[in-house]
Formats: sequence, C-alpha cells, structure tokens
Amino acid sequence: MGAIAIDAVPGAEVRPDHLITTLDSGVRVVTERVPGVRSVALGFWIATGSAAERESEAGISHLLEHMLFRGTERYGSEEIDQIFDAMGAEINAGTDKEATSLYTRVLDVHLERAFDVMGDMIWNPRFGELEAEREVVLEEIAMYEDDPQDRVFDILGRAIFGSHPLGRPVIGAAGVVAGVDREQLASFHAERYRPQSIVIAAAGSLEHEEIVRMARACAPAAPVPESGGRAVHGAPEFLARTDFLEKETEQYHVCVGGAGIARDDERRFALRVLEGVLGGTSSSRLFQEVRERRGLAYSVFSYSNLYARTGEVGLYLGTRPENLAQALGVVADELARCVQDPASEQELIRSRENLKGRVVLGLESTGARMSRLGASVMNDMPILSIGDVIDRIDAVSMQDVRDLAQELFAAERLSIVGVGPDEGDFLAAIEPLRSGAAAAAPGAGL
Repeated sequence: MGAIAIDAVPGAEVRPDHLITTLDSGVRVVTERVPGVRSVALGFWIATGSAAERESEAGISHLLEHMLFRGTERYGSEEIDQIFDAMGAEINAGTDKEATSLYTRVLDVHLERAFDVMGDMIWNPRFGELEAEREVVLEEIAMYEDDPQDRVFDILGRAIFGSHPLGRPVIGAAGVVAGVDREQLASFHAERYRPQSIVIAAAGSLEHEEIVRMARACAPAAPVPESGGRAVHGAPEFLARTDFLEKETEQYHVCVGGAGIARDDERRFALRVLEGVLGGTSSSRLFQEVRERRGLAYSVFSYSNLYARTGEVGLYLGTRPENLAQALGVVADELARCVQDPASEQELIRSRENLKGRVVLGLESTGARMSRLGASVMNDMPILSIGDVIDRIDAVSMQDVRDLAQELFAAERLSIVGVGPDEGDFLAAIEPLRSGAAAAAPGAGL
C-alpha cells in the first residue's frame, strides 16, 4: 500500500481501515477501502469558508464554489455535466463557515475519469460565464431572503457571534457578489485553494496507492507560499442579544441559542447526548412537550455547530401567532428544566443508544465515510474507529451532561431572535425566556 503519514492527524493511530498520505505539495490523501461495494465516494475538501472572509469579501467563497462548475482549462461547463451524467453520477459542492467541498459518488470503473475532472475543477477553474453564475447566486440570495426559516438561523448566528465572521451568512451579501470580477475571483482562489489546505478523501471500492497516483498527477508539485492577504479575526464577543425581523409570515420563527464548544472539545460526545434528551429526537423533551402533548408546533428541535475554536448551541421553533406565548412558555420551562435536571437515567441511556445507532447506521454509506475522513483530516482531528466512538458515547455520565447544560443553557447566556409579523408580540412572548422563569400561559409548565 502507499505511504502512511500519520503526522497529518495528530493523535491518530495507524488503523487498517484508513490510510493517509501527504504529498510533497502538502495535499493530504485519505482513503478507506469498503469491501462488498462497487462504488467510490470521492471528495475534495478545502479548509476555507465564509468565516475566513473580510466583510468586503462576504460571499466570495460561496460564489467561487459555484464557479468551479463553470468550466476549466480542459473541460467546458456543459461538458462537465455531460461527463457525470454519462457515468450515472451526480457531482455537487458546498460551502460552510470553515470549509468548502466538491464531491461525487461513482462506480469504481469511472473513478479515474471523475478524479481527473474534479481535480481540474479544483486547481484550474477558468472563471468563465461569470455573469450568468453571478445571477444564479443572486437569485439564491433572494430566495434565502424570502425564506423566514432560513433567515432566523442566520439572525441567531449574528446575535451569538456579533460582528465576528462566524455570525455572517455563508451565502454572502448581494452587494459583494454583484461587484466581484474575474481578477478578484482568481486572486481569492490562488490564496485559499492552496495545496496545503486541501484534503482528498475517498471511500469504497478503491486502492489507496491508485488514489495517491491520481492526486500526484493533478495536484501542484510543491507547496504554494502564503500570500499574506488572509484576514485574521479575533475571538467573538459573546453577549445575550435579542433581535427580530418583522415580516409578513403565517408563523413566528424563533431561535434561542448561545456560545457552544469547539470541535476538538472532548465534551462533544456529551453535547450530542444532551441534545438527544433536549430536542434532537422524537422522544426528546421539546418535541414531546411542544408538539406531541400540546400541538403548538410542527417543527421544534435543538442543534449545535462546532467550529475550530468555538461553537454554538441553539433550538428552533415555528408556531402560529395565537400559539406563540404558550409555546415559548413551554420552551422556557424546558430550558430551565434542562439546567436543573438535564436527564433522567432512562433518558440518558436512550439518548446514548440513539446516538450510537445513528453513528453506526450512518457509516454504512460510503458518502458518510468519505465525509468523515475528509473533515477529520482537514480539521486535524483524529479519525476514531466506530468502537472508539461508541466507547466515548458510553462514557458520557449524568454529571457530564449536567455540567454542560449548566454552562451552555443558562438563561442569562442565551440570545433570542425571531422572524414574524409583530415585534411587540414577540418581545412580550419571550419574557419568560429572558427571566429564566416558566411562563404563566395556560397549559405551560411540566
């Protein structure tokens, strides 16, 4: 097999289920052979996203991701679509706060062809048809602006992180996108898509040394020096903020959240277990109290996002105006209960088992395995075996979730935001959340 460079993932062990090679250029290649399948999930992961942008660049990472599909030096835009259609495959991409990815899943007989095209898209985009793709992205921004459920999450991000780039929408600002030219895109690409920032991940019917050979054939031969043009951002200023967007909607869309933990924090396993109890499953407290017992919402759930040095926790609720006060009263009750009594022994066991099941079932997909490899290596995180993950989930104790709940969900730490038809009604309805006490609305309480 090919060379294994375990220094690419500090703390990782040499395991038979994955191999890592670091090329001379700094590109890292990580693979996992999955017996009994005929497909390969392939992804190119770039360690850059919206959180690395200046305010004047907000949206360039997302626009650049779109432009990867607009042709390369060797392949035209329509030709790329035709190639993947002829393979019975889909090629897609995504931009996040701290990462960009280009990925596909193909039959193993088509792997080399897919790799060749995707490598050219990553390293040799020609930024053609910019005006057409700019309009596509502006339409996407307009669509997002019209969707209150999308907007409320980004409003919460801004409330939690303040002026820090983590608080900006990944999709970007229409004014920035409208003004970007090819020279700016090319400069941004050269600065961010450096080989040292790129991980190539693959899982499925493959041989590691063949993926390494393909990577060497298309990647730069040597590292690319830093240009010195990257933005440097300090730590966010976390405050409990309130924000509201008045918009004619059928529901109020409300998010409550605050600062979370970083992705390398060992408490991340306890956080996932706590989420399962609070609002991450159909048997969770929020789902049962708000939806099942009272019928106050169709959608209610908790969530978290983990970043390099910090994170966020939150919950979402969508409810009609006549149910707003009562629904938020129940949410206030459940958050107070989470801090005081985060889980019973039965809830803790059920949430741990649910999390283990979702981890194991998810990794039956080659796409999920590829994503785990790519994200772990890109973020310098150890690639834990399934057994290791299960052991860490099983190790989550009642004290672990209690300590985390008291730290993350205390009322005075939480921002509250909403989108809906009347700000006054919203401000009145969130008073129980602000005071940290249970609402007095009929039917609220435990």
